[in-house]
Amino acid sequence: MSGTRRDSTPPVIAFIGIGLMGRPMARHLLAAGYPVRAQNRTAAKAEALVADGAVFAATPAAAAEGTDIVIVMVSDTPSVEAALFGPDGVTRSLADGALVIDMGTTAVMATREFARRIAERGGRYVDAPVSGGQVGAEEKTLSIMVGGAEADVAEAMPLFQAMGRRVTHVGPVGAGQVAKTANQMVVGLTIGAVAEALTLAEAAGVSSAKVREALMGGFADSRILELHGKRMVERAFTPGGKVTTQAKDMHQAADLAQALGLDLPALALNRDLYDRLIAQGDGALDHSALIRLFVRQD
Repeated sequence: MSGTRRDSTPPVIAFIGIGLMGRPMARHLLAAGYPVRAQNRTAAKAEALVADGAVFAATPAAAAEGTDIVIVMVSDTPSVEAALFGPDGVTRSLADGALVIDMGTTAVMATREFARRIAERGGRYVDAPVSGGQVGAEEKTLSIMVGGAEADVAEAMPLFQAMGRRVTHVGPVGAGQVAKTANQMVVGLTIGAVAEALTLAEAAGVSSAKVREALMGGFADSRILELHGKRMVERAFTPGGKVTTQAKDMHQAADLAQALGLDLPALALNRDLYDRLIAQGDGALDHSALIRLFVRQD
């Protein structure tokens, strides 16, 4: 397989990881006319897409067999490795020249190693992590940060445009994950800033809802203040992005900083705050629940 189709038939997509983000992303691909094979560790989540036209695959290897493009959207770096190289992984059936796209948030050094191992097996690799959370996935407004060769990114671009709104080719393989690491640092630190600011307002006897309203539109405004600040005010922590996921991302960022010889104290503090939140039993909540470290739990 060369990666370039000789007719107008849309490529078959193997989509591995049908979770909070993966499910709506795969649905957008189906709506755009792509045949999709859906696979997930919890089979029922993948089977839910069958009604939308997907074909269920029991394993990553079964999903990838004979397909042109494999998208992996799983929770962490070990899960990516297992999906690609495990006993029933993608590489058991990866076609020569097939394109593997990792759209999760994966450690940078591991991403480069995974790309090397895929190339050894005759495949190609693009890292394309996303930002925008579950809402962005559902509304097709994701920002997609891409690392890979120009030709491979060009081939994947129609898929990205079917799932997101802003697509940026950052650089070679691994560059997308570097951008996503920076993104998650800003997200985590900004959630911390909003949480502390709203806690201060409440402690001073002022409505946090009104303070949030007053800040919106000024220099302190952000998507975090808009969405996560609202969740903090309402104490509504049904997960879009989980505390455990944010903590994982902050650990990956800190590990990369350490590997590069950087001292980033605010990153280290924020990582530790999320670890504390998990330790008190709040790991399954939305990451805006960081405010629960600072206020009485009600």
